[in-house]
Amino acid sequence: MPIRPLSDFTATTANSLDGYDVVDHLGVVRGIIVRSRSVIGRIGVGIQTFFGGNITLLTDMCDRARADAFETMVQHAQAVGANALIAVRYDATEIMPGVTEVLCYGTAVRVAPRMRQASS
Repeated sequence: MPIRPLSDFTATTANSLDGYDVVDHLGVVRGIIVRSRSVIGRIGVGIQTFFGGNITLLTDMCDRARADAFETMVQHAQAVGANALIAVRYDATEIMPGVTEVLCYGTAVRVAPRMRQASS
């Protein structure tokens, strides 16, 4: 099976990348974002909560916070010379009512295509 070229940067929740060898472990990197909802946003959330169903204002805020934390983590990894991240995870903590920290972390590594496949 041919090895697909690695994009400029790859991230995975797995502990390895199929077809690639980790040639250097550069350590744990992270991206941290702390978010709160504005007063206007809280009113909108209250209205959506009243009617039930998916609370899209909170869904969008959470999605943006995770994306921002991920991007910060990738920048941190690239700054230490990584071309990939393995074992990527998310965590969130409510710091105070209405204020949440979103943490994205993983292991920054340098990977290279595996020179030969392991024999069966």
